[in-house]
Amino acid sequence: MRPPLSAAAPSMADSLPSIDFGFEDLRQRMASFTERFDEFIAKGRKRVLEERNQFRTNVAELQEDQRLRKRDIEVIAEKSTIHAQSLQKEVAETSEMQAAIASVTAQRDARAQDRNRLRAEIVATQKQISQRLAAQQQHAQDLEAQARFNAPELNFWTDYLCLRIEGAGQADRLKFVFTHVDESDWGREAWFELDTERQDYAIAALRPKLESEDVERCLGRLNDNRDLGTFLGGMRELFVAAFKQHA
Repeated sequence: MRPPLSAAAPSMADSLPSIDFGFEDLRQRMASFTERFDEFIAKGRKRVLEERNQFRTNVAELQEDQRLRKRDIEVIAEKSTIHAQSLQKEVAETSEMQAAIASVTAQRDARAQDRNRLRAEIVATQKQISQRLAAQQQHAQDLEAQARFNAPELNFWTDYLCLRIEGAGQADRLKFVFTHVDESDWGREAWFELDTERQDYAIAALRPKLESEDVERCLGRLNDNRDLGTFLGGMRELFVAAFKQHA
């Protein structure tokens, strides 16, 4: 039986020289590297976390700024809308004011034209009144002169023609009443009203009715020669003829 190896002679490994590989130094260097690497990783993580937090903060600030800007835009848009509505209202009010001014101006011009027309009409009317007054005064003077001239003759004709002269209720009218024109009734009257308002005399009313042509013929002679006596004689003859015709 072999003896154990431990009891035998030393092995070749035991006879090898001891070699120092520096494991301890390597271990320390690895430990130091690991510590620095962990520190680098921690700092990297911290920096990444800080950058991420800063990014989130920046994003939040940007979002808030965007929200505020959006709000500002909405406020500006609302103000722009209100301003546009105000401008439209002002334009409408301006148009209404211009239309009102134009209407007032047109009314003023129309009233000015009416005033000028009325002034012209007043001047023309005053001129006509002055002319009529002058004509009436001249006519009155003519009548007065004619009356003074015809007074004696008129008295003769009133007696000769059975005539009386009355007022007709108006300043420019005379009523001539004849009697003894109806042979069947000497008290029966015939009359006519002579209008002396204008230069040419006119008969305003009469009774009984006479032929208009005969009346106009007598008036024409009166207006031509102003011979009142002949005119009265002619009218009496017309009344006498009318009564005889209806007898």
